[in-house]
Amino acid sequence: MTLLMAVRPLLPESGLHSMLQLAQQDTASAPDAWLCALGELLRRDVGIGVSVEGASPLSTSCRSQLRDLCGRLGQGGRGLKLAQALDPEQEDQQLCGKRRKEPEEDPASLEPERAAKRFRGLEEEEEEEGKDQEERPKLESSGSPSEAGRTSPDPKQTITEAKTPEIGPGVEEAEGPVESMELPRVVQDQVPRLQRLLEAFQEDLPPQGLEGLEEEPPMDLQFLHECSPSQMELLCSRLQLPQLPDGGLLQLCSCLLSLTPTLSLASASVLARSLFLDRILSLPSSASRLLRVALVSFCVKYTYPVCKAVLVPVLQDPSVGPMQTELLCSLIKDESLEPDMQVQILGQVLELAWREETFLVLQALLERQVEMTSEVFSVLVERLCKEGPAATTSMAYAKLILTVMTKYQARITQHQSLDLAVALEPNATFLKKSLQVALRHVAR
Repeated sequence: MTLLMAVRPLLPESGLHSMLQLAQQDTASAPDAWLCALGELLRRDVGIGVSVEGASPLSTSCRSQLRDLCGRLGQGGRGLKLAQALDPEQEDQQLCGKRRKEPEEDPASLEPERAAKRFRGLEEEEEEEGKDQEERPKLESSGSPSEAGRTSPDPKQTITEAKTPEIGPGVEEAEGPVESMELPRVVQDQVPRLQRLLEAFQEDLPPQGLEGLEEEPPMDLQFLHECSPSQMELLCSRLQLPQLPDGGLLQLCSCLLSLTPTLSLASASVLARSLFLDRILSLPSSASRLLRVALVSFCVKYTYPVCKAVLVPVLQDPSVGPMQTELLCSLIKDESLEPDMQVQILGQVLELAWREETFLVLQALLERQVEMTSEVFSVLVERLCKEGPAATTSMAYAKLILTVMTKYQARITQHQSLDLAVALEPNATFLKKSLQVALRHVAR
């Protein structure tokens, strides 16, 4: 019924008349209150002898459920309080909206999108009723009005939140200004305990030796699911995660990786950037074993976020040096990375502008004989040939070409083999001359 209401202007009225008659016969034998209400509203729009000024299409049971739901939701914030119970005519006005306010408007002019949102809202209100019955004891025991107000009965808001993208460059900007400036109440309540835990981590103490925490249950981070990406950014900033020592980083990652269900891609990307990016870019020497283990374990579970938030920015940073390259190569060579994770990393690298450090990372990746499709392999060969003129003096580029020609010999076509040889020729000529100069110097 909701779908038909949304696309009603596109359908022939004769077909709708027949369908509604059949639906009415079916619901007569086993009536469903909500289905009858939707059918009644659809018949009003089609104009099958139903007066718009008639009684509410909702049954007494439906009205009672809605009244009870609105009364309980009215205990929260966001101006949702219901001063008194509504009579059927007032409820009909709320459900029908502009239909009651503008009776002269032709029902056929109702926009499909508006109708779809309205009826999705009716269905979600019914679902919210069941959820509210389960969560009401928790809300009453916490005594926090702001927590109770987080469950909004506004259908448009629910639909907007459901359509919020989980990943992308503009995720943080897509969130509202209020979200980006404050944390959910349930998260705010956990911030002091998190700060205590992280302070203990900064002292590099084992969890069983943490005074004041040893008698508490293990840290439950399920409340992180309440944060939007922008709120996760704010939380990471307050906790000053980049200042954690590598030992504390590994312990925190262990807690994060135990979360069920897993974090959204957007939230995981924010965490990966806060935990690893600045730490890797500022490495004064080779990465510690603790940092390597933490990065690998996080990448195994959240491969795409680590690629987007750590690997790509590091490879694009102009200050990247041998310490960063060594860490990325060790990450890629780790046996914990499954073949599909290797393909994800390769796909991200193929989209970057290449330079010497990129050749080294690709070398470490391709030595593992990535199980890529023929299309991805063709893109790889094209990129290698394209980089030839700019890499005539690069030993890493020459080694990368030879790796492709040997490790993937069975997949290379005759045309690709010729292209790779042509791309390698200037580089080989330069390397040959450099070798001759070196040999003369040794001979002298």
